[in-house]
Amino acid sequence: MSDLHQKPVVPAPTLPRLFAAFLRLGTTAFGGPAMIAYIRELAVGRERWLGKEAFQEGVALCQTIPGATAMQVAAYVGLRVRGVRGAITSYLGFGLPAFLLMTALSALYSRTHSLPAVVAAFSGLQAIIVAIVANATISFGRTSLSGWKTWFIALAAAGLFGLAAHPVLILLLAALLGMILNTGQPTAPQADEPRTHLPSAPLPLLSLLVVTVAGFALLAFFRYDLAQLALLMAGIDLLAFGGGFASVPLLFHEIVEVRAWLDGPTLLDGIALGQLTPGPIVITATFVGYLLHGLAGAFIASVAMFLPSLLLLIGTAPYFARLRVSRRFNRAVDGVLCSFVGLLFTVTIRLALHVHWDLPHLLLAAVAFGALLKKVDILWVVLAGAAAFPAVEQFLGKE
Repeated sequence: MSDLHQKPVVPAPTLPRLFAAFLRLGTTAFGGPAMIAYIRELAVGRERWLGKEAFQEGVALCQTIPGATAMQVAAYVGLRVRGVRGAITSYLGFGLPAFLLMTALSALYSRTHSLPAVVAAFSGLQAIIVAIVANATISFGRTSLSGWKTWFIALAAAGLFGLAAHPVLILLLAALLGMILNTGQPTAPQADEPRTHLPSAPLPLLSLLVVTVAGFALLAFFRYDLAQLALLMAGIDLLAFGGGFASVPLLFHEIVEVRAWLDGPTLLDGIALGQLTPGPIVITATFVGYLLHGLAGAFIASVAMFLPSLLLLIGTAPYFARLRVSRRFNRAVDGVLCSFVGLLFTVTIRLALHVHWDLPHLLLAAVAFGALLKKVDILWVVLAGAAAFPAVEQFLGKE
């Protein structure tokens, strides 16, 4: 088999059909990790492009490597049924609605964010985002922390991040500690798991890498400011192990604390808008790019945030079976995931410091946090909070 794909359960869809299917799915794919269930329903249930085992293997791969998990699962489906072109097609289709909506919301925000009603709504949303990140910290902790060794890595990461250590150094140290402390839970293939793997496709991947490097070089030559933005977003994408929320502490550190491109409340607003769009939370990159450099910035930031993890998926998919049984690899990844619990905890505190905490804000954050613990969809929490906060604030009064 010459191309990078495996024979599907039914005949492979055409590229336009693949794009249309994921474009429609991406338009309604709210709910963070729940998007993976929607993709499974499409690819395994309704269209029968993949079998259950092949899809589960793809989810395991996408949860292991950095990047927005749901976006990568969409690309993986395309990779299995139509090779590298299929991966690009499904990736674009699934992510395009979020990009277009976020661009429109960013443009609207830049023109209306000073209006009193908008200020009140976003003031409430900032409190909700603190609750969302706090809930993500708990969710990460439940799945990543299981003993004193994992807690040690998480607390060490939180302490180092609090001392303003660079996140890259923290992640490298966490990976090393994961290997030393033997925190990983390596999973060997079971007897009933498929033994097939994707054959490598070095030429398509090499072509994509050459085009990517050339694009960065041209951008640096003509627009060095945009090249800086692109390199930053690409670096964050490659460090976001554990899904989109892992990018939040990295975005905050680099954009607010290191470069001061935006202030904390403005980034909080961008994260809030990211919850109003379908797709992963890392679509906040579009917001950052738009506020810094307009439409060109929104496009460049979005491409840079999503392209590296796509290339990583294409490059690692053929060899994932070996990675899954590598004890060192699993321990290192486990250590990195533990560190993100600490990073998210610290960024929760830092985001909270940018909120004006009075009784209405405290009440809204508490209600939002309770709703999220009860598994209420984030979209409804954000919409209800934005709509209700001005009336709550007026009723309770300001401090």
